Amino acid sequence: MLILAAAAVVSAFGQAKPSVSILGDSYSTFEGWLTPDTNAVWYTLPPDTRRTDVKGVDQTWWHQVLKRKGWKLEVNNSYSGSTVCNTGYRDEDYTHESFVTRMTALGTPDVILIFGGTNDSWAGSPIGEFKYDGIRRADLFSFRPALAYMLARMKELYPTADIYFISNDGLKESITQSVGTICSHYGVPLIQLRGIDKKSGHPSVVGMKQIADQVCEAMTPMRQWPAPKGAAAWGCGRGPWLRLGGCGHAGCAARRLQAGIAAG
Repeated sequence: MLILAAAAVVSAFGQAKPSVSILGDSYSTFEGWLTPDTNAVWYTLPPDTRRTDVKGVDQTWWHQVLKRKGWKLEVNNSYSGSTVCNTGYRDEDYTHESFVTRMTALGTPDVILIFGGTNDSWAGSPIGEFKYDGIRRADLFSFRPALAYMLARMKELYPTADIYFISNDGLKESITQSVGTICSHYGVPLIQLRGIDKKSGHPSVVGMKQIADQVCEAMTPMRQWPAPKGAAAWGCGRGPWLRLGGCGHAGCAARRLQAGIAAG
C-alpha cells in the first residue's frame, strides 16, 4: 500500500503543469489578468480599437505560449509604460513601477519570462555603464546597472526557475546591445524578436502571434532538452541548451559571439 501511495504521489507530481510568471510592460498586459490588478494596462476590455485590434486575452503572446506549452500562469506582473530602471518618461522617478521594484513579486514559478527594455529605449532613460558589482541605489536609475542588478537578484530570488529575457525589435542599438551583453554575463537566455507587426507601437493580433511563434521556437525548457550530438563545440553543460543558439552559459555565449554565431 505504501509503495502504491508513493507511486501515486510521484505520478501526480510528474503530471503537474509548470507554472510561468511574466515580468513585463504594456506588451504583456491585459485587463483582468494582472497581479496586482492596480497595474497600468494597455490592452483593455473593451479594447480601444483606435490603437489595437487585440480583443481577447487568448490573442496575447503569453497566453498563446502557455496554451501551446501546456503551462499555467503563476503571476503576470506587467505594468504599462514601465522601465527596467527607475528613470521613466520626462526623466520622472519610476521606482514605483520599475522592473527592478516589481521583480520580487512573481510568486513561485518554474519559468520566468522577462519582456522589457522597450520603455527604457523610448523614454531615453540613462544608459549608464556596465557594472556587475557594488551596485548602489543611485545606479538603479540607469539601464545597464539596473538590468544587471535585476538579473543577478532574480537568480537569487528564484534559484530553481528557468529565467528568459525577451527583447523587442526596433529599439535603440545601445539598449539591444546592452541586453545581449548583460544577459550573456549572467547566463540568461535571450530571445531577440524580429519583424513584429505593430499598431500604435504595440503588437497587433498578427504581432502577438509572431511573438508567440518566436518565443516558442527559441524557448526550450532547460530540464527537458538535452544538448544534441556534437554540441560540445558550443556547450559546457553548465548552461541551458538553446535550440537556436547552443549552450546558454555565459562563457559559451561569449565564444559564440566571438565566432559570429548568433544566440537564440
